Amino acid sequence: MLRFAQYAVLALALTPGAPGRASEIYKCFDASGRALYTSEKRDTVGKKCQVVSREVNVAPSLATPKPGAKSAPPPAYPREDFAARAAAKERQRQILERELAAEQALLDKAQKTLAEQESVRQGDEKNYARVIERLKPYRDDVEVHEKNVAALKRELDNLNR
Repeated sequence: MLRFAQYAVLALALTPGAPGRASEIYKCFDASGRALYTSEKRDTVGKKCQVVSREVNVAPSLATPKPGAKSAPPPAYPREDFAARAAAKERQRQILERELAAEQALLDKAQKTLAEQESVRQGDEKNYARVIERLKPYRDDVEVHEKNVAALKRELDNLNR
């Protein structure tokens, strides 16, 4: 039990203290010759003690910001004025409109290709399941382009708000 108490005191002594505070661990012998490990200076009074380890904790403290406190931007933090913001928004709108036009053209082409393939009936397609199987990639292509057009329109609407 005594040995366990010594290890417990040693473990507590090795736990880091406040940041930047030096912690020293002492090995002291009492009158009967038993060893005691401690990090408390007051426990060393009247005993034969020697420093076993000395370390300085340099870990920064984990200070939490106060609730409701806003952090101030750095003094040279770049600010965006209204004109720059409006110009950036206009560039973004132009890019989205170009993408929408290109995607709409791809959709039209995919729909035209699908319509052409639906009108063609090959000789080995005696049942309708083979027709559906052959047309699946064309329908998937049309569906992808429809979703892209819808997403671009949604993004343009969000930009206009």
